[in-house]
Amino acid sequence: MNEDVAVGAATAGIALLPLLVGLAVGLFMLVASWKIFVKAGQPGWAVLIPLYNTYVFLKIAGKPGWWLILFFIPLANIIVAIIATVAFAVRFGKGAGFAVGLIFLPIIFLPILAFGQAQYLGDGAGSPAATP
Repeated sequence: MNEDVAVGAATAGIALLPLLVGLAVGLFMLVASWKIFVKAGQPGWAVLIPLYNTYVFLKIAGKPGWWLILFFIPLANIIVAIIATVAFAVRFGKGAGFAVGLIFLPIIFLPILAFGQAQYLGDGAGSPAATP
């Protein structure tokens, strides 16, 4: 009987590990997103509110707020998200390659944007090659 309890406890510990890792990664991404919003002059708490965070993301990317509706249309949402992410990267002085990184490896590229030297350029964002 004690062996069953020990096996059960070990199984619970193993099952708990992915949960803890997932929570840690999620919290880290939340902090990175918060810092990015603050860099762009937006309230950091906006990352916590579903839909509003997408609206603020579009605002940072320089896209109209009504594009939020397009996120509810299948296939159109993918295209709009890609266009907005590229514009988002450009607003921070990054190029299309960085935008591809934001799309496919956000766990790496969001912290680079948040904790790196990137600054929000706003409406003055031109091509990344033109910025010093």
